[in-house]
Amino acid sequence: MSLQVEKLEKNMAKLTIEASADEFDKAIQKAFQKNKNKFNIQGFRKGKAPLAIIEKMYGAGVFYEDAANEIIPEAYEKAALESELEIVSRPEIDVVQIEKGKPFIFTAEVAIKPEVTLGQYKGIEVEKKEVSVTDEEVLERINREREQNSRMLTIDDRPVQKDDIAVIDYEGFVDGVPFEGGKGENYSLTIGSNSFIDTFEEQLIGKSIGEELEVNVTFPEEYHAKELAGKPALFKVKINEIKVKELPNLDDDFAQDVSEFDTLDEYKENIKATIKENKEKELKTAKENEIVDKIIENATMDIPEPMIETQVRQMADDFAQRMQYQGLSLEQYFQFTGMDAQKFIDSLRPQALKRIQSRLVLEAIVKAENIEVSEEELEKELTEMASMYKMELDKIKEMVGDKEKEQIKADIAVQKAVDFITEQAKEVEVEVEK
Repeated sequence: MSLQVEKLEKNMAKLTIEASADEFDKAIQKAFQKNKNKFNIQGFRKGKAPLAIIEKMYGAGVFYEDAANEIIPEAYEKAALESELEIVSRPEIDVVQIEKGKPFIFTAEVAIKPEVTLGQYKGIEVEKKEVSVTDEEVLERINREREQNSRMLTIDDRPVQKDDIAVIDYEGFVDGVPFEGGKGENYSLTIGSNSFIDTFEEQLIGKSIGEELEVNVTFPEEYHAKELAGKPALFKVKINEIKVKELPNLDDDFAQDVSEFDTLDEYKENIKATIKENKEKELKTAKENEIVDKIIENATMDIPEPMIETQVRQMADDFAQRMQYQGLSLEQYFQFTGMDAQKFIDSLRPQALKRIQSRLVLEAIVKAENIEVSEEELEKELTEMASMYKMELDKIKEMVGDKEKEQIKADIAVQKAVDFITEQAKEVEVEVEK
C-alpha cells in the first residue's frame, strides 16, 4: 500500500491510497469465494462455476464493489495511522481507479483537528453570585415527599371538586364520528391538572358519581394529531368514582417516616442543606460554562464542517440509545414532539459546535500551561470507575487498554484546565439598576 497526503483548505486533507494490483486481485478472489454460490451458470452446479466464466457472463466488474469493500476499511485505517494526521471526521471515500490487473486507487477526504489561537484565558471576569435557599423552596421539596406518601380516599357524599381525582369512562367524537385514541375506561383524571384539552376538566366540576354528561371542547390549532387540530369535539363521559389525595400531617412523625431524623426541624435543615449543595453545584457549572464561552469568544479557530457533522451524528446516536432505554424509538419520539429527522439534526448543531469549541480551547490551555496527569490521578479515576460499575479495580484495568487510558488522561487534563481557568477568573460585583 502507498499513500499520498494533500492538505486542503479549511482544515481538510485528502489521502490518496493505492493498493497493488496483486492486493486487488486477492480481494476479487475473496469476493468470488464469498459470493459464488449466488450464481447459476448453465453447465455448472451452483457455486462451482470458475471465476473467469462468471466474469465472462456478468462482466469483468462483477466483483469490483465487493473487492473494494474488502480493501478500503483496512487500507484506510493503515493510511490514517501512517499520515499522522489528527483526523476528526469520518472519511469521504471516492474510488479513482478500479480495474483488474491494475492498482486499486481511492481517496479519503477527512477533516483534521484545527489549530487554536488562544486569546485571553486568564483573569476572565464573571459576575459574583451567591446561593440562597428560601423557606418556600424547602416547603416545595417537602410537599413533593408528602405527595409521594399520600393515600387515596374515596368520596361518595358530594360532587366533583377542583383537585379531586375523577375516575371516568369517556369517548370522543368529531363530526359525530369516534376518533382514534379518544376512548378510555376508568381513567383517573386530576381536576385542575390541565392534562385534558380545553375546558374538559372544568366541565366535570359539580357532577356526581354515576352521572353521565356531554363535554364540548375544541382541539388546539397546534395539536399533534393534524386531523384533529382546531376541530370541535364532543365527549360522552360517565363519572365512576371520586377520590381525594390525603397528605400526611407535617410533623415529627412524618419526618421520622421519610428520613433518618427525629424532628421536623432537623428534617427541614437537612432539606435546606441539600438544596443549597445542589444550587452550589449548578452555580459552579454555570460559572465554568460562562468562563469557557468567553474564552471561545477570545480564541480563533476554523472548524471544518465534517467535524461538526460527525459530532452531530454521535449526539444523535447517543440520544437514540437513551430513548431506546426508555422503550421509545426515534420515530415514536418524532411523532410525540411533532419533529422530523432534519429538524432534530438541525437542533443538535449549535450544541455540537459548542462542544467542539469548548474541547478545543481547553485542550489548547492544557498545552499552553503544560498541564500533565500523573499515574496517581489516573489510578484514582480508574478506582472511581470501578466503584461506579461495581467491579474490581483489577478487572477495570484489564478492560481498559492503552488507547483508552490515554483518552481518560486527556479527559482528566481537560478538567484540570477547567479548574485552572476557574481559579484564575475574577468575580466582579454587578450593580443592579434601581
